[in-house]
Amino acid sequence: MSPTPAPRTLPTNIDDVIARLGGIVQDAADTGSRLGYFGALYNRVTIAVRAGIRARAFDDNARMERLDVVFANRYIDAYDRNMRGEAPSLSWQTSFGAAARSDLSVLQHLLLGMNAHINLDLGIAAATVAPGAQLDALHGDFDRINEVLGSVLPTVEAQLRELSPRLERLSGAAHAAHRLDERIGNFSMEKARDAAWRFARRLGSLGDNAALRNIDIAARDAVTAALALKIQEPGPSSELMGGADSEEVAAHIRILAR
Repeated sequence: MSPTPAPRTLPTNIDDVIARLGGIVQDAADTGSRLGYFGALYNRVTIAVRAGIRARAFDDNARMERLDVVFANRYIDAYDRNMRGEAPSLSWQTSFGAAARSDLSVLQHLLLGMNAHINLDLGIAAATVAPGAQLDALHGDFDRINEVLGSVLPTVEAQLRELSPRLERLSGAAHAAHRLDERIGNFSMEKARDAAWRFARRLGSLGDNAALRNIDIAARDAVTAALALKIQEPGPSSELMGGADSEEVAAHIRILAR
């Protein structure tokens, strides 16, 4: 029996985050784990955020790096817990548990990661980095992340159509990019982000009351996990998002990480 991996130190800066995400993606490619799909997408987005920080594209670039690290560490910690056989949040348990399913599309696997990370983790990270009255000052940069996500989406769309030509056929030649953008964008870039902001505000309104915060987070986690169950429904949902995944998992991860 293999020994349980020892807990790892979490990253403290965005360069370390990118290195850890790269390691997760490489491990998934080596083992053929679909956990690498979301890891590859997330690493791409994080690299884009780092480029924005270096270009001083945010109102407070140092704060944005703190937000990126706190946000990423919620995913990395959940991933590490899962690999050690420990239980992360319900949202991540549901997402990670679906990785063995080949009847889901690649897009469904991506959406499961986005669901847990945006609908649960993002609001918690924002309320942690900008507690209480500091939160309002974060709003502009919080929304600006939407632009970063938008900047990487066309490449991800093209890669998803490469992985599943059925997406191209379902979308239609004239409106492929737009319709696929709706399938991803309406979930991850607008509705979920705005809901995450409302969640952050609610957590901020609770002040130092840790008991109430924990209750609110647990309730949010349960709702997010329930949405994950809907995302992974097979049949028409899977067909609409590209059809069942193949067994070429490592090759797919490398395309998404390209």
